[in-house]
Amino acid sequence: MTSSYLWTKALHIVFVTSWFAGLFYLPRIFVNLAMLGPDEVAVRDRLLLMARKLLRFMGPLAGLAVGFGLWLWLWLGEGIGGGWMHAKLTLVLLLVGYHHYCARLLRDFEAGRNTRSHVWYRWFNEVPVLVLLLVVVLVVLKPF
Repeated sequence: MTSSYLWTKALHIVFVTSWFAGLFYLPRIFVNLAMLGPDEVAVRDRLLLMARKLLRFMGPLAGLAVGFGLWLWLWLGEGIGGGWMHAKLTLVLLLVGYHHYCARLLRDFEAGRNTRSHVWYRWFNEVPVLVLLLVVVLVVLKPF
């Protein structure tokens, strides 16, 4: 393995890990927002500020994670891969969609249009955990 391949793989792992940290935490902020009463304006404003900053930070992390992954896959020898790679890429696309859906949910909170309960957000918060588990299993075991 070449040095550039290993560096690219290391950077891919770092940016994926960082992106996932945001994917885990942003919906947790939504849980807290959904639990607030109408008179808790200062707390709401603080949580919205945190959510906006986190979402802005997550965008470049997602782009770098996907970019380094594509670099590995298309230019540095990972090749097309088997069925496991296609399954992984499908999960990555779902994560990108999840990320964008989080942005929409944040806009709804900012506009006062949230209609979901904190319980829904608790379940929603588990989606990236399950996707991460599936991706790691696919990458390590390459089952098909």
